Amino acid sequence: MKIVLPDGKEMEVTQGTSGEDIAKAISLSLAKKAIAYKLNDEVYDLSRPIEKSGKFNLILIGDKESYDVLNHSTSHLLAQAIHHLYPEAKFGFGPAIEEGFYYDIDFKNPVSEQDFSKIEQEMQRLSQQNYPIVREVISKEQAKELFKDNPYKIELIEGIDDEITIYRQGDFFDLCAGPHVQRTGQIKNFKLLSLAGAYWRGDVKNKQLTRIYGTSFFSKDELEKHLTILEERKKRDHRKLGKELELFMLSDFGPGLPFWLPKGYQLRRTLEDFWLDLHRKNGYVVVETPIMLSKELWEISGHWDHYKEDMFITNADEKEYAIKPMNCPGAILVYKNSLHSYKDLPLRIAELGHVHRYEASGALNGLFRVRTFTQDDAHILLTENQIGDEIERIIKIYDYVYSIFGLNYHIELSTRPEDNYIGDIAVWDRAEQDLIRVCKATGKEFKINPGDGAFYGPKLDFKLRDSMNRIWQCGTIQLDMQLPGRFDCTYIDENGQKVTPVMIHRACFGSIERFIAIITENFAGAFPTWLAPVQINILPVSPQVHGNYANEVKEALEKENIRVVIDDREEKLGYRLREAQVQKVPYSLVIGDNECHNGSVTYRAYGKKEQTTVSLQEFIALLKEEIDNKSFNK
Repeated sequence: MKIVLPDGKEMEVTQGTSGEDIAKAISLSLAKKAIAYKLNDEVYDLSRPIEKSGKFNLILIGDKESYDVLNHSTSHLLAQAIHHLYPEAKFGFGPAIEEGFYYDIDFKNPVSEQDFSKIEQEMQRLSQQNYPIVREVISKEQAKELFKDNPYKIELIEGIDDEITIYRQGDFFDLCAGPHVQRTGQIKNFKLLSLAGAYWRGDVKNKQLTRIYGTSFFSKDELEKHLTILEERKKRDHRKLGKELELFMLSDFGPGLPFWLPKGYQLRRTLEDFWLDLHRKNGYVVVETPIMLSKELWEISGHWDHYKEDMFITNADEKEYAIKPMNCPGAILVYKNSLHSYKDLPLRIAELGHVHRYEASGALNGLFRVRTFTQDDAHILLTENQIGDEIERIIKIYDYVYSIFGLNYHIELSTRPEDNYIGDIAVWDRAEQDLIRVCKATGKEFKINPGDGAFYGPKLDFKLRDSMNRIWQCGTIQLDMQLPGRFDCTYIDENGQKVTPVMIHRACFGSIERFIAIITENFAGAFPTWLAPVQINILPVSPQVHGNYANEVKEALEKENIRVVIDDREEKLGYRLREAQVQKVPYSLVIGDNECHNGSVTYRAYGKKEQTTVSLQEFIALLKEEIDNKSFNK
């Protein structure tokens, strides 16, 4: 066998040579840093023999994949500790996830976060034992015998057609495809974080298990840094900030149905106005479609068969209606209202569409997961040969919008689901290739997310990374070659023939609610001046003496469409200044004797201690430039 090293050199490999052997042959110091290896982009245990030729890469401590291997191994260490402390517990599965791991466990008696200390102590003891973590290939019959007392593992085994592997460490073994670190002693710096209920395999019809979340790092410093970030995230929780800044409220009278308070509505409206202006400038027409439409429409679209369980359904005039969970059928009816030729395409139909979805009550989470939200939707009807140019235009819009909020992203291509999809596989394959071709043509890197496409087409998902290093699913571009045909949408081509158009579904924010939650936490509630619900807080030193000029300043600012309030409470100036900082108002203006006499203002920016005095007109010019440029707060 021959392997190709990263520098392009070829190496002959004999039968039984492991990844660790290769690492040592290259460099002993390199071998000490190695955690696993990749052969043809598939990750293997470092100790596993190389079984075929291909491109070889070592995964070293610090590489992204190294944390996946470490965290997955730590989930097994957790399971071993649970096995010792709670011998009647039954295990589901425990994968690595972004920034950590979890394990779903069926406990005979409930456990709580107060038990974490005891579990961590046992994990540390097992780490010190430094057990080798050994991979074994077994038959399906052997696997069923080993896990005969665990219905969850038996279910997983029944679904495995390839070889079945287990991993042993000391007295514990688990069904797993790997890879893992070589010994438990490599797992030293970990922390259990939280627990939650989780239905087995994500199905609400199954039993709810206990999901324990944790995280693991190669060094103590990395772990402590991450735990500090987690504490900061708690302070930035949009539910906490939403209450403190009076942005929105939730009520038991409408679970998952947020109420927008005056400041939150202003924030939302500013965001919507920005969106509307941007889309009109980019050739979109804006529409509004009904919130409730008949069952027949949803049957044609396919939602009734594929999405009914997530829809709110009612009756009127002896007919069934559904409150819309998506805007696309309404956009199609708008398209069908007129005749179209190829000269009209692409036709870009945008809508801030209010939708409802029957989310499980246990999944509701502030503005992140709600039952009613506004999608910043657009549906673009176009010809097949316009797909590449149009998606490139969309990506440019997304690049601009995300840069405004300081959010980076990566792209994932979600392909055809294994089942519960509509249309021919050949059409799906062509649509997926179209998306791949556009990504490559625009120089955008992407990774494949198999089976996660919408039921009507593949999609590009835009995963945003915020200031706290978290990943959020927001933007999407979905290529649909199914729904236009189901609704008999046509246009007249150059030859006078009726042709079915292609449709692109796309949303940049994803939803207004979710995006506001993300940027609230991203900015820790200190929104950029252009977006802040209140942009200026005027503080007269003495409301009786300086109140008239304070009102003059307020009127001058309001004429420039600047959002301003006066805090003229009978409180000390220092108290009111601190209150403005707590409310994260971008600028506080202090009005005293000098300001009244000179027609000036003294301003203090949020988060700063220094104060600056300028003329009122200078301040207005400074402020308008910052708002027009949509600058970040310094």
